[in-house]
Amino acid sequence: MSNEAIVFEEWPVAGGRIGVARLNAPKALNALSLDMIRKLTPQLTEWQRDDELLAVWLEAEGDKAFCAGGDIVALYRDMVEPPPAGQGAGLGEAFFTEEYELDLLIHQFGKPIVCWGHGIIMGGGIGIMAGASHRVVTERSMLAMPEVNIGLYPDVGAGWFLNRMPGRTGLFLGLTGARINAADALFLGLADRFVSHELKAEVVNQLKAADWQEADASTVVNRVLRHCEAASSELMPKSPVRAHLDVINRLTDGDSLAQIVEQLKRCDEDDEWLRKAVRALDGASPTSQAIFWRHLKLARHMSLSEVFSLELGLSLQCLKKGEFAEGVRALLIDKDQQPRWRYPALNDIDPDWIDDFFR
Repeated sequence: MSNEAIVFEEWPVAGGRIGVARLNAPKALNALSLDMIRKLTPQLTEWQRDDELLAVWLEAEGDKAFCAGGDIVALYRDMVEPPPAGQGAGLGEAFFTEEYELDLLIHQFGKPIVCWGHGIIMGGGIGIMAGASHRVVTERSMLAMPEVNIGLYPDVGAGWFLNRMPGRTGLFLGLTGARINAADALFLGLADRFVSHELKAEVVNQLKAADWQEADASTVVNRVLRHCEAASSELMPKSPVRAHLDVINRLTDGDSLAQIVEQLKRCDEDDEWLRKAVRALDGASPTSQAIFWRHLKLARHMSLSEVFSLELGLSLQCLKKGEFAEGVRALLIDKDQQPRWRYPALNDIDPDWIDDFFR
């Protein structure tokens, strides 16, 4: 196996080629690094310009995760040991800037990108997957946006895609970081097809054998995925989000963030999935919740590129102001699970503190 953080190859097909990009850090659950971003962006740009490159296949090494998020340990080191003045942008600023440029490139690619979203997909992994034209989930897909638990906020275009989910499910998922399955992802618009992971080789073989000259590339991909999806229907899980949509909408109906969080915490529904989702609120950063609440409202009528611009400003502030570093410290560095948030409760927050993140 290659030691490269991301591996590229090309498959010859009738009428052209398919480009393959494989995240290759399985021991780190394929966490997205700046090195990966700096390899994937120029390769995608080259493939975008190549008329004989018909589609892209995006996957990850190993069976545990497509991508469990950004490499936040590297970002932590950069936050606590920033580069000396005059040495230009630090790793964190470069990471967020180039990550969002990559995410936007995928959204605007213009050729089919098939993302095989198997296993864990969180944070930065969802950022890569969300913009693909053909997002495939499997029986073992597990997606989440748990950033409020590490002093960050749902980013990677979340201000755009969470706002487009049914009812107030986007608000619920951003506040709780709830884990969702393949059926949930389809219901929420984060995925397009459910295909059993055992059929992955069959999908690849059918794409390689297809006549790409007979129809446009998107049609060829859809025909293959539709056929394999039909053969996978018995493995489709139930969707907890769909089942709890009315309850989620009721619990997130409030006049203030504090009221909504309190309603969620007091949820007395006799359901393990819902109880587990709202339990996570106890450990979340109140600052992160307040940033997310305002961000979601501001982004509601923005274009995708405007959302990424807003998120870049927010993320650069998060690198500087300490809450993000404290969240990573508690979870992954000292692993004491006892973050010392600047403000322990929403009602304690100085409004100027939140305003600073948006300046």
